[in-house]
Amino acid sequence: MTISVLLVDDERLIRAGLAAIIGAEPDLTVAGEADDGAEVLDAVRRLRPDVVLMDVRMPRLDGIEATRRILAAVPDPPKIIVVTTFENDEYVYDALKAGADGFLLKRARPDEILQAVRMVAGGDTLLFPAAIRALAAAHAPRADAADWHARLTEREADVLRLMARGRSNAEIAAELFVSPQTVKTHVGNLLAKLQARDRTQAVILAYETGFVVPR
Repeated sequence: MTISVLLVDDERLIRAGLAAIIGAEPDLTVAGEADDGAEVLDAVRRLRPDVVLMDVRMPRLDGIEATRRILAAVPDPPKIIVVTTFENDEYVYDALKAGADGFLLKRARPDEILQAVRMVAGGDTLLFPAAIRALAAAHAPRADAADWHARLTEREADVLRLMARGRSNAEIAAELFVSPQTVKTHVGNLLAKLQARDRTQAVILAYETGFVVPR
């Protein structure tokens, strides 16, 4: 299956570089480009990409609000990776809370970009645990952890802790000595209990409630 990617960045050279990297892969294709967040919703509806590479800071509409609009208006929305210059950018944390599936740094190597696109297209998140910990540490912990923590089974709690460390389903399965399908089931169950849209929001919630403590 070919993974289609929409490129969103206000810098033409960055879009051209990403297009060259992605277009050279047999399993990836560039669905289209946009130079501002204000154009993204229409482009997503028209092109139906699998993944959006979304610049965070754009002049008219930033990637955070563009992400919110896509997730609110598009049934079965694409996966969204926000792209930023600085890993401790507060915009990144806001974008992840808004529903983005992960983030990349603009200085990422071509192989890291390709791996990121394939990961999120396959259902995994793209988190950098050190950056998420640092961003979460800057926010006061919420006091509602007990409400959902008590509903998690011991194994679901283990899975969530490993998710917060940036582990993929396959890595979690290997560490817990279970099958990837079992991990997928646990992830689905804990997302339902946390009322989280996806893995990223579950990890954010885990940090914000103190279930996982930034170190």
